[in-house]
Amino acid sequence: MRTSTVRRAGTGAAVAALMTVVAACGGQGGGSGTETEPATKAAGASHVAALQQVGKKTGTARSARIEGTSTMGGTVSMKQTGTIGWADGLSGSLTVTYTGGTMAEALRQGGGDGSVRARYLKDEYYADMGEAFAKTVGGKRWIRYAYEDVARLGGGAGDVLREQVRTSTPEQGVKALLAAGDVRKVGQEDVRGVSATRYSGTVDVAELTARDSALDDRQLAAFKEQLTAAGITTQTVDIWVDKDDLLVKKTERGESGIGAFDSTVFYSDYGTEVPVEKPPAADTVDFLDVLKRQPGIGPS
Repeated sequence: MRTSTVRRAGTGAAVAALMTVVAACGGQGGGSGTETEPATKAAGASHVAALQQVGKKTGTARSARIEGTSTMGGTVSMKQTGTIGWADGLSGSLTVTYTGGTMAEALRQGGGDGSVRARYLKDEYYADMGEAFAKTVGGKRWIRYAYEDVARLGGGAGDVLREQVRTSTPEQGVKALLAAGDVRKVGQEDVRGVSATRYSGTVDVAELTARDSALDDRQLAAFKEQLTAAGITTQTVDIWVDKDDLLVKKTERGESGIGAFDSTVFYSDYGTEVPVEKPPAADTVDFLDVLKRQPGIGPS
C-alpha cells in the first residue's frame, strides 16, 4: 500500500470526524412526517417559550455523554460515543467508528480498523489514526488539526466552520427549531426509558426571516451563514426533551453540499466530567505537515 494512500485516509478521517461532532452537537437537520399538534399562533408561542427554556437549561449544563450515528452522502457513515463539554468552547473525548462509505473504505485500505479516537480542545482537534498511519509519518499516531487551519484552507466557508466548532453545543439544535418559525409539538414519547416531549420544525434557508424566527437578527444571520456555507437549502430537526428541560435525543435530516445527511444523537449524564488532555507532542504530527507530503494538495 502506497504511503500517500494511507496519508489521504488519515487526513480525510480527521476532517470527517471533525464535521461529524459538529453536526452531533450543533444541529443541522432531521425529522419525520409524524402527526403533530396543530400549529396555532397561541400554541406556537407556547412552544417557543418552552424551547427557550430548554436552550437555557441545556446551555448551562456544560457537559454530557453522547452516543449517535451519522451519514453524509456516500462519503461517511459512522457512529460516535464519548463525552463533550462546552463550558469554554467545544471540548471532548470521543471514539468515532466508520461503518460505511468511501471514508471507511479508505481507512481499511490504509490498514486501519475503522475506529478513530478523537480529542477536542478549545482551539484544536486531535485524531489517533493508529499504527498503519503512524508508519507513514515517522511513527506518530495523532494528527493535530487547528481550527485556524480550517479557516485558512477553507476560505469563507472555513471561517464559518471554525466558529461553528468553537461555539457548538447541544443547544444549537434548539436554536435551529427557533429559527424555523413553525415549531410543532409532536407529543410524549419514550426515549430509552425516559418520558420525553418531542418538538419538530423545518427550515427553508431561502425563506428565513426575522419576522418568523424566534432568534434575533444577529443569531439568525449567523445561523443562515452556517447553513449556506455547508450548502444546505432545507433541513428539519426533531428534539426530545425530558422533565428537566434537557435534550435526551436529537434527529437530523437534510441536504448538504456533499449529499444527504442523517443523524441521531442521544444525550445523557449532563454535568459529567470531561477529562481531555493533549496527546504527547512527540506522538503528534500537524495536519498541514501531512498535507505538504501530498503533491498537489498542500496549502497555498
